[in-house]
Amino acid sequence: MGAAPPPSSSTTHTPKPPLNPFLLLLLSSFPLLSLAAFVPADNYLLACGATAPVDAADGRLFLPDPPLSSPSLSPSPPPPLFRSARLFPHPSSYSFPLSPSSSSVGLVLRLYFLPFPHPSFNLSSALFSVSVAGSPLLHRFSPPPSPLLKEFFLKPPIASHFQLLLSFSPSSFAFVNAIELFSAPANLFPDDATPLPLSPPSPAPLLSHHSLETLLRINVGGPTVTPANDTLWRTWNPDSPFLTTPSLAKVASFTGQINYPDGGATRESAPETVYGTARQMNRGNSSNSSSPSPAFNISWVFPVSNSVNGYLLRLHFCDIVSKALNDLYFDVYINGYAAYKDLDLSAMAGFMLASPYYMDFVVMNSSNSGSIRVSVGPSGRSLPSKVNAILNGVEIMKIRGVVPFPREEKRNKYLAIVLVSVLGSLFLISVLIVLIVVMLRCRRPKNERPASQEAVTWSPLPVFTGSSYSRLTELTNASPVLNLRLKIPFSEILLATNNFDENSQIGSGGFGKVYKGVLRGGTKVAVKRGVRGSKQGLGEFQTEIVVLSKIRHRHLVSLIGYCEERSEMILVYEFMEKGPLRDHLYGLSHPFLSWKQRLEICIGSARGLHYLHTGSAQGIIHRDVKSSNILLDENYAAKVADFGLSKLGSQISQTHVSTGVKGSFGYLDPEYFKTQQLTDKSDVYSFGVVLLEVLCARPVIDQSLPWEQVNLAEWAMLWQKKGQLGQVIDPSLKGKIDHRSLGKFGETVDKCLAQYGIDRPTMGDVLWNLECVLQLHEKAMHGERFGDGTNGSLDVASLNVRQDPSISETAERENSIAEAEKGNLEVTTGKGFSQQFTGDSR
Repeated sequence: MGAAPPPSSSTTHTPKPPLNPFLLLLLSSFPLLSLAAFVPADNYLLACGATAPVDAADGRLFLPDPPLSSPSLSPSPPPPLFRSARLFPHPSSYSFPLSPSSSSVGLVLRLYFLPFPHPSFNLSSALFSVSVAGSPLLHRFSPPPSPLLKEFFLKPPIASHFQLLLSFSPSSFAFVNAIELFSAPANLFPDDATPLPLSPPSPAPLLSHHSLETLLRINVGGPTVTPANDTLWRTWNPDSPFLTTPSLAKVASFTGQINYPDGGATRESAPETVYGTARQMNRGNSSNSSSPSPAFNISWVFPVSNSVNGYLLRLHFCDIVSKALNDLYFDVYINGYAAYKDLDLSAMAGFMLASPYYMDFVVMNSSNSGSIRVSVGPSGRSLPSKVNAILNGVEIMKIRGVVPFPREEKRNKYLAIVLVSVLGSLFLISVLIVLIVVMLRCRRPKNERPASQEAVTWSPLPVFTGSSYSRLTELTNASPVLNLRLKIPFSEILLATNNFDENSQIGSGGFGKVYKGVLRGGTKVAVKRGVRGSKQGLGEFQTEIVVLSKIRHRHLVSLIGYCEERSEMILVYEFMEKGPLRDHLYGLSHPFLSWKQRLEICIGSARGLHYLHTGSAQGIIHRDVKSSNILLDENYAAKVADFGLSKLGSQISQTHVSTGVKGSFGYLDPEYFKTQQLTDKSDVYSFGVVLLEVLCARPVIDQSLPWEQVNLAEWAMLWQKKGQLGQVIDPSLKGKIDHRSLGKFGETVDKCLAQYGIDRPTMGDVLWNLECVLQLHEKAMHGERFGDGTNGSLDVASLNVRQDPSISETAERENSIAEAEKGNLEVTTGKGFSQQFTGDSR
């Protein structure tokens, strides 16, 4: 985009009277009289044309601007800030000194206009422009006959002053009732936003290069929010005028505390009043039927004008309707495009309920429809009893032209930098020449070079070089050297995913969306694209690459490559045809999994986790074992996935890793949660919960059930202790599991869920026991086919248990299993897995 046109000659040659320096000093140091937590570095509040300070009714005091050569007008009844105005018969400007911090975080500019009646001036006939550094914010503007507030967000480069110019033709004039100019909060509007439509691909404009003009600010499902109740003194209007079918939506309100997450949304993003109200699906009403139906969306239509640069659309969400984490999945649509599929707010907002989250989109009004349509509706991942969708707030801003703020004050600095650089380069070149000469004189013949020197054929590589937009350069602790051979160009990613076609989306999570793709060689891949601009995912992105570039195993999902160009965080994996294990157990329609298939899936997963714990010198703790992180290929072979939360530690079977608690609700090791001491036994606990999920085919937390059944692990273990685990298994499995097989399975789960890690088995022990469970089942099935039945005795000593190559098969284990069968299946799987413990500790 080219530079904005320069001001007209009538403007540039007109004197620009500066504000009184004493007044500016007073304004910049004047304390805010509101209860807002945000305190801007620069804060100018001007009641233009007023003869005394004006109370804005939101706790702030607007001071009179300095007297200029233009008259001050003072009519009566409008709101306080609109009861006076400064009129400019000649083009003029305001000049505001800025602190350095304002240049880095940006500015908020608000202009107040009301052409009130006055006996000497017809303000309704005013026609003028307002510009900043030659770029117009308002062009040939004539204020309407009602109070009007114009709001802009600007991100200027380093500058010592901010100049606001009012210009017009010789036959007109300008006026303004009040001016607000204050420093914006840091990262209020970051550069990264998802462009829509996505095809053809067009990168979103960098927002820091543009000014933003607020068009609409909506509190969905709630009342008007006044400036006194917003930390940035904003007004949020109700959504009722924009709701297309009110009968499909109902209001949700929340009286508890909103949990603002670390590093995410803040009170400056939106106040608690906005996040504490929402619209949700009214499932008792639909346009086609009076009975509850999940097949509808809630939609809003917001009027906009045509804009060359498009609009910034910010959608605010806060899960105030769910009773448990991972209960709410829904889809978001913008102008008919699937902007986000399977949105899980609890995962996106730091695994907390009532935790705010927002999404930014750059919407190109390519159809010139004059409106933006926002819809939310049910996701295919939702359980039938939990179909819902919500929206809490909407902001729409017009992306205006480039604002070329002046940098005259930096020219001397640039000249000095260039001079120092040139002299420094000359000095370095001289030093290099001297060193080369010395080395040539002292160089040994090749045959005299020491053998140790010949072995040095590599040099450490920097992390993620070659991209000026690398997100990983923001990591301050990015010490591991990443495998640069795995880098895939962004152009290849676009080709593989058909420009991230939403029809190719196969999932989503806390890190971002997952797409199915095909590389040039025909290899099917899963492409996980992180949320752009999210610093929360940077650590996970790096950890995933570091972990998966170190390990290879047939039961771990393989990393094919990654991409970090253009502020992207993209991971490319082998494609798993059958998707997550969770989807095959409940929630979606999939073929029935037999008990043998389920056991083979559990065994494969256990092999992968056992390799993680013991397959390398350091050892790796997964830290997020759950059914959605176990993927199935076309043959239903299981592979463990998602290593973003993994921890590397030395001798983890003997020591612990102190770390902040991470994981998924319902799977989290209670000992780890209490002590923050992470061991490989935390993975064992989580895997025990997965085993129950496989057996019972229900979510680990289900708030729709009676209170004693909400937590799967607690409920199932109550029945296990009664010896009646068969009462809670998946109904489709009843009568299809041999009682010995089920008994050994229940006993394994019971040990995995022990309260203390020292009492839990290793993953090697768990794997061995699951192999035993499968063999018991197959022997029973063999007996049925030959008419032997399954209620008689079974010689377990004859079982040929298939072991992982990394597990040593000992005579002690074989003998203990044989003794167990003779003793009605007592728990006897070695020293660490027996009911009678010796003095040896695990």
